Amino acid sequence: MRGKLAVDAVALIAYVVVSLPSLTGVAPHEWLGLAVFLVLAVHLAQHLGQVASSARRAGSPGPSRAARAGRTVLACLLAVALAVVMVSGLMVSGAVLPALGLYAEGYYFWDPLHAVAAKLLLALLLVHVAVHVPWIGRVLKK
Repeated sequence: MRGKLAVDAVALIAYVVVSLPSLTGVAPHEWLGLAVFLVLAVHLAQHLGQVASSARRAGSPGPSRAARAGRTVLACLLAVALAVVMVSGLMVSGAVLPALGLYAEGYYFWDPLHAVAAKLLLALLLVHVAVHVPWIGRVLKK
């Protein structure tokens, strides 16, 4: 459990750093964004069983039915927001795509989409952390 929490903490810290391109500069923001995506993939892999179990039980009766359904919806929204942030970020890339010899059209579509999706991702992430505060507390107590 502490290993999962350590990965979660690294993912959160890395996300905070990457979410501030004024702190890192645009090129490091882009490259670090790819690295954060990998950290978040590890995070998802570690918690996929819990998400799947929660999704399976979301409709089952019980006092925590709404909570399970809410966590499942939140996880899905986080995944969609992350995917939109990653795709739109790559499409407006000024460092990663050119380094790969690629260029994407549609900057004036992708750039505002990236900004909105990044803000939505941040809001969802804050809710995600708040929802998991009891779990974090239990792990830290052990």
